[in-house]
Amino acid sequence: MKIKLLLGLSLGIILASCNDDISPIGTSIQPGDDRIAVYTDTFRIEATTIQMDSIYARSTSAQLGELYDPLYGNLKSDFMCQFYCPSGFQFEHTPHEGKIDSVLFNIYYNGSSHRYGVWVGDSLAPMQAEIFKVTSPLQKNFYTNIDPEQYCDMKKSLGRQAYTAFNTSVSDSLWNDQYNPYQPHVSIKMPTDFGQRFYEETVNNPASFSSQETFNEFFPGLYVTTTFGSGNILSVSSSSLTFYYNYTVTGSVGQDSLVRATESFSTTKEVIQLSRFKNTDMSQLLQPNDEYAYFKTPAGVCIRLVLPTKEITPIMSERIVNNLPLELKAMPQENWQYALEPPSYLLAIPEDSVKNFFESEQIENGQTAFLSDAYNESTRTYSFPNMANLLKHQMENNPDEDMRLLIIPVERTTTTNSSYWQQTTSTSAITNYMAPSGVKIRKDEEVMKISITSCKYAR
Repeated sequence: MKIKLLLGLSLGIILASCNDDISPIGTSIQPGDDRIAVYTDTFRIEATTIQMDSIYARSTSAQLGELYDPLYGNLKSDFMCQFYCPSGFQFEHTPHEGKIDSVLFNIYYNGSSHRYGVWVGDSLAPMQAEIFKVTSPLQKNFYTNIDPEQYCDMKKSLGRQAYTAFNTSVSDSLWNDQYNPYQPHVSIKMPTDFGQRFYEETVNNPASFSSQETFNEFFPGLYVTTTFGSGNILSVSSSSLTFYYNYTVTGSVGQDSLVRATESFSTTKEVIQLSRFKNTDMSQLLQPNDEYAYFKTPAGVCIRLVLPTKEITPIMSERIVNNLPLELKAMPQENWQYALEPPSYLLAIPEDSVKNFFESEQIENGQTAFLSDAYNESTRTYSFPNMANLLKHQMENNPDEDMRLLIIPVERTTTTNSSYWQQTTSTSAITNYMAPSGVKIRKDEEVMKISITSCKYAR
């Protein structure tokens, strides 16, 4: 469908109607009877659900657990992690009789770095976390299709612990204490001899703690997974390894006493953490259909959009493209308990640019990478206000190829800047959406249309 409006306009309105491509034209060279023709052309786009083999996930947060959804299938999440070691680390005190009392591995699922909510699914689903020692050095490959068995000895467990996401042994007053809130975590007791060997290494071979590299060689890390249960996934904010021991203190009257002490190692941004997501039972999402396309995160499915550039280019060859809005409309959330919720934002980007975008930690640029507005719950809409620059880039560089975009769920981190006159919010980081989510996008004829506004001078 094409609509053409011929308007007689003054130069001031002309410059407002078209974009900056024509704004330098001065009044002295404009004939008085110039007209500007404004066009609105409508085209149909195509949407297809495609499977994501993996996503780039360089982060200190993680997901842990397993969850099944009747529509979106099964998701299992776990991770491998190294621990930060200060250069030249030594135990602050000498353990009493040179003995370590106990070792705990703690999985925390809230905190200042937490972004997605404490958990997804049934808070009382019985689960079991288990840890294994990493035996091969972790590589800086932050894609989520890693195979833990290539790095770990899966025959030797270092500890396991049953848990529910909502710890019923903790009182409601602690959960709701706004001044000193309870920090939910899963504690896994590890073998004492593991801690003993760790301490003895600090005494007998201090070079193992001289740098992060030598520490990683001595202790490559842990693999954290669930070996029982389904129905819940924790959003892990951090993990720590803590050694407990007593040391001797001599009092003022010469009497000795034992004092409790700890030494801890944590996951930080300085060391490697690798997340794994394994999606299964998604065949119904990938079957061709004319009604819906799907998003499932993390590393499940996303949507490929094809814009008919080969059809558009001849029509726009002598015009200036001004506006290309895009809206994706979602269906209501599924009507069952613990149904997955829509992701917060979507990123539209050429398919061949995805890898470099995330690996180089880029943000939206208004040229070849566009971020949607936040998901509108009342209208169930993701809106991209104007993607005209992306179309112009395609017409200039690949006019004979239809534009293939991937629409990818992402998390947006923002920075707020304040001045005397105003407060502005800008994007500081864009990462793949790491929390479990799912949404069904309409692809009927009404929705799969784009309207392009363009203009040119006519005499």
